Order: sequence, then structure tokens, then C-alpha cells
Amino acid sequence: MNIAVLGAGAWGTALAISAAERHAVALWARDPAQAQAMAAARENARYLPGRPLPATIAVRDDLAATLASAQLIIAAAPTGALASLLARVAGEAGAASALPLIWVCKGFDAATGELPHQIVARLRPAGAPCGVLSGPSFADEIARGLPAALTLAAAAEPFARDTARALHSARLRVYSSTDVIGVEIGGAAKNVLAIAAGICDGLALGLNARAALITRGLAELARLGTALGGRADTLMGLSGAGDLILTCTGDLSRNRRVGLELARGSALPDILARLGHVAEGVSSAAALGSLARSRGVELPICEAVLQVLEGRTSARAAVEGLMRRDPRDEAG
Repeated sequence: MNIAVLGAGAWGTALAISAAERHAVALWARDPAQAQAMAAARENARYLPGRPLPATIAVRDDLAATLASAQLIIAAAPTGALASLLARVAGEAGAASALPLIWVCKGFDAATGELPHQIVARLRPAGAPCGVLSGPSFADEIARGLPAALTLAAAAEPFARDTARALHSARLRVYSSTDVIGVEIGGAAKNVLAIAAGICDGLALGLNARAALITRGLAELARLGTALGGRADTLMGLSGAGDLILTCTGDLSRNRRVGLELARGSALPDILARLGHVAEGVSSAAALGSLARSRGVELPICEAVLQVLEGRTSARAAVEGLMRRDPRDEAG
């Protein structure tokens, strides 16, 4: 298969490296200078240093040329850039708009409050096959070939199944699903909850507190996901519980690092400037809270994170507020 990966950040590069084990891959970088540097060094020194690009990956900065022979598009732009990427595909390589598409971003578009599947439905031809790939996966480990497992969800079960098989390899297991909503909500909520976990660890509240936070965070994720039509088994699976556990505990988690720095009193703009990568939880928190309130779903941990991000309370005061909440039935 000829696969076009659009986006040469850490995650796009890692997926290109993984897919190159079985397929011919064209990796498109928006920045021509970055593309030229990657092609010359056979490495993404900016976002994934030390991980060589296989010879079967062609690095390009011409979008139309990248898509000319593609049979599958993997959109590896952040959620906030997905709409502009799809519009650019339509403008520069119109026929490619109907190609099978997989997106790998997580979270909401901060400007519109849309989830990725809503953006795709608005900008792609009706009926064009598409789906989401998500789950517990740090880019560096995928690029190193360490074992991992992901979920590929699409409304059309045959497309989900066949594309999962195409991306499956000896070191990357890819499961199929038809629960797009459940997979996307898992990916969106876990980033906000990872900021909470970082705050918890940054305040040195202990392992007991972190375990409680992850567990209650999973309950929030499941409440919202099922209220929106997601399946409970999806939310307890790789793209829900699995991704939540990884992002809340792994030192490579960008969102967790945001929480650690907030707990130390750093200003959010300074944190993001030092991070150098997109932390989707920061931009997703407000949209997640708005969606939950519109459905009458309580997300106390996510709401506390939003208050900290907006400067309405301190990290320590947010934790104290959560601990003062009235006791209730655990299943409630």
C-alpha cells in the first residue's frame, strides 16, 4: 500500500516509521526547510531525534506530489490544524479528498468545539471512507519499535477491519472498532486528566492520591463518553483506560508535564513555550467542560483543571476543593 502521512511532528514521523515496515510511505512536512533537513539527515531532528527514517519513507514538502499515488492518508496534524489541512488537500489535490483517511489527533478544535470526526464530516465528500486511530502510544517508543497496541475505529466495519490489518505489524497491534465517539472522547478527556495527574505529582500528594485521581478520572471519562453514545467497553479499553493510564503516569506525557509545571507555580504561557510541542489537554479543557455541561454530566476533576488553566484558582486550591466535595455512592 502507498501511505501518505500528512504532518511531520513526532507522532506523524513515528507512524511513518512503523508503517514503512510493510508499506511505501510518503511523509509530508508543511515546512520546506524541515522537509529538506529530514531528507538529507534521514532523521527528524526537530521532533524525534535519534530515530532514523527507513529508506522506504520519502520525505516531501509538495502536498500534491505526496498524495499523487496515495491509497491511504494518515492526517497527523493537531486537532486545531485538522480543518486547515483538509482544506489544503482539497485545494491542492482535489481528487485526494475522497481517499481513505485516518486521523490521529486527540481533543477538540478550540475555535469550534468540534471533535475530529465532526471536522472531517464537514470538509470531506459524503461517504468517503475514514476513521480514527488512537490508544496508549508515545511517539518515541513507536519509532523505536517497542510493543504497543492501538484501536482504529470507523463507522464502516469493513473499512475499520481492513485498515487495522494494513497498519498492524509484529510490534504494533491494531484492533478495529466501530465506536468512533468512544475512541475520540477517550483521547480528548485523558489529556485533560493527565494535566490533573501532573498537578497531583507536582504537589507530591503521593501514589495513593494519583491512583484515586486516575480511577475517578476514568469514571468521568466513562460518564461523558456513554452520555454521547460511546460504548462502555471502548472507554474501558485501549483508547480510554489504556491511554488514560499511560498519559497520567508516563514521563513522556506532554500534558502531564504541563500539570507538573502548574503545580510548581509556573505561568501557563511559559510552560507551553518551553514544551515546544502541542499539549492537546490545554486547548481541549474548555470544550470538554462545555460539552459536559450541555449534557448535564458532572466532570469535577476536568472542571478543576479548567479553573487552574484559566487562572481562576491555584493548583493546590483546586485539589483542596476536590477533597472537600461531599461523599457519595462510588457508582454515582
